Amino acid sequence: MARKKKGEAIHGWICFDKPLEMTSTSAVGKIRWLFQAQKAGHAGTLDPLATGILPIALGEATKTVPYLMEADKTYSFTVTFGKTTDSYDAEGRVTAESDARPTRDAIEATLPQFIGVIEQVPPAFSAIKVDGKRAYDLARQGVEVELKGREIEVFDLTLDAFDTETASFTLHCGKGTYVRSIARDICLELGVCGHVTTLRREAVGAFETKDSITLEKLEELVHRNAHLEALLGVETALDDIPGLPVTQDEAARLKQGRDLALLPRQIELLNAALKARLDDGYAEFPDTVQAVFNGQVLALCELRGGTLHPSRLLNL
Repeated sequence: MARKKKGEAIHGWICFDKPLEMTSTSAVGKIRWLFQAQKAGHAGTLDPLATGILPIALGEATKTVPYLMEADKTYSFTVTFGKTTDSYDAEGRVTAESDARPTRDAIEATLPQFIGVIEQVPPAFSAIKVDGKRAYDLARQGVEVELKGREIEVFDLTLDAFDTETASFTLHCGKGTYVRSIARDICLELGVCGHVTTLRREAVGAFETKDSITLEKLEELVHRNAHLEALLGVETALDDIPGLPVTQDEAARLKQGRDLALLPRQIELLNAALKARLDDGYAEFPDTVQAVFNGQVLALCELRGGTLHPSRLLNL
């Protein structure tokens, strides 16, 4: 006899406003406990010293995590000048100091070179694996870690505030971008020392600050047995994936894992939507379509010529 799963069958997303010093893993555990959910996961680690948007998936929403991992992200951050640290943030050991300070004009003149498709070397204090070990574990052991540069895309980078000692920025970027590396490279280009002192993630795809909820507010809702009010639909993570409404018979066919033959007009519309998505810079999952039944996501499918093949069923 199959073992009964612990927890409730709750499906959806929490747009969690992660507080300072909480790890992403701890945040997932806390949300899962509050909702008594069977499954939980997050879509993109946020450092303990960062605050802001950490999308947390519950139940069947965990099947959509890979799609949200590809989403654009927006950050606000502050760089304090005068000291460089080995982690490029306030947690690290000071490795260099300087009295040199940049001007506002110098900073603004530097920013355009960081916009577009650029190569970035991740910080040694990162979760990237080197020979099976996390780079940050090796760095903390004093092992010199050399990470290879990789392509990232920055859509926008603006200077929001400036005084002699600090500068605050907003960054809109694609996946795999390290804010600490952006700050490091800005300082190198300016010929000054500096490190990140505040970092906040403002958005991940469709998950934005205006829709976020704090731990205190969640705990208050749980106390009133109203916590489901904070739950966003599973489809929230799929806002860039084209959708196709299906009939009851078609839904039954997809649930059985069988392909669905499409009409020429359906194929034409889906191909146009997929091309538009690709043109917008979403290179991953180029043939993915969501099958929608009765207003809910039934399955994530692949468009194969004139047929729709179910690749991931959602049991909602």
